[in-house]
Amino acid sequence: MSSTPLRLTALDALHRSLGATMTDFAGWDMPLRYGSERDEHLAVRTKAGLFDLSHMGEITVTGAEAAALLDHALVGNIGSVAVGRARYTMICRADGGILDDLIVYRLAETEYLVVANAGNAQIVLDALVERADGFDALVRDDRDAYALIAVQGPQAPGILAALTDADLDGLKYYAGLPGTVAGVPALIARTGYTGEDGFELFVAPDDAEKVWQALTDAGTPVGLVPCGLSCRDTLRLEAGMPLYGHELTTSLNPFDAGLGRVVKFEKAGDFVGRAALREAAERASYEPPRVLVGLVAEGRRVPRAGYAVVADGRVIGEVTSGAPSPTLGKPIAMAYVDASHSAPGTAGVGVDIRGSHEPYEVVALPFYKRRK
Repeated sequence: MSSTPLRLTALDALHRSLGATMTDFAGWDMPLRYGSERDEHLAVRTKAGLFDLSHMGEITVTGAEAAALLDHALVGNIGSVAVGRARYTMICRADGGILDDLIVYRLAETEYLVVANAGNAQIVLDALVERADGFDALVRDDRDAYALIAVQGPQAPGILAALTDADLDGLKYYAGLPGTVAGVPALIARTGYTGEDGFELFVAPDDAEKVWQALTDAGTPVGLVPCGLSCRDTLRLEAGMPLYGHELTTSLNPFDAGLGRVVKFEKAGDFVGRAALREAAERASYEPPRVLVGLVAEGRRVPRAGYAVVADGRVIGEVTSGAPSPTLGKPIAMAYVDASHSAPGTAGVGVDIRGSHEPYEVVALPFYKRRK
């Protein structure tokens, strides 16, 4: 019995020519690393890194009631997003469970681009199509219409400026504008998942290699390197950014995840999950759920997702993500722990690593924040 073949991005041949180690990620054959993931990580922190993110799921929503549909389907107030701006939000089930976290770009008065995580793209598409019933709006699967390339790091603005006449200085964080990069049309967005300044470039798949090569040529003299998914994960972990399937799942609602701020009860009309999320908000106000915290190792052993967090001889939480931190030089983790042990500096907290309770310091997230 044959398995479903992995999907390939428009840059697949280029990754292989660069000697990338490839991996199956959400049904896509993606570069895990090109050489040292530590070197790639530190390049993004100090210079710049180049990522292929074409596995992400793009869904276009258009029509006179596109905003109304998205306000009904998602927990955020999407109708209040100005043209040219973007918003981080979530799509939830009726019981409040998180189906995915999303970025929504308002491209025009009646046109939006919804970007979903690769593993949830079909789920999000199906939910939006179902929730569009009765609205004068069209939901379109545009996953094959885009390649997505990210350039991240302190040198990213200078690298991209050499290839575009777009007003990068005027482009705010969580905003996007149409322009050209290396002479080809692109949606230039100032968003990212690394904790650094940078840009995500939505281009036609046929233009992807030209844009990648132009960024490489412009960036190599200032230290830009190609980067894989492995360092993308350690970068987002240091920045305290949640990853679906780890910090976010259908068994958690936004208030459980400490992200209740994305739920906008004040917006007009009903939205999917409103009643359940109202109950969750009220419950959290008097009985806080487990709190997402940072953990920094006192030793060298690395915690992994699923490991128990312990204190006073009992389990008080669970690690959701863990890895060595190239920036801190120590193992770090994010974990949901009982509220009574969530304050930074709480003593006596450890992680059960194969039967040994390794000491960890509780810290506030994020572990790393770039200097403006």
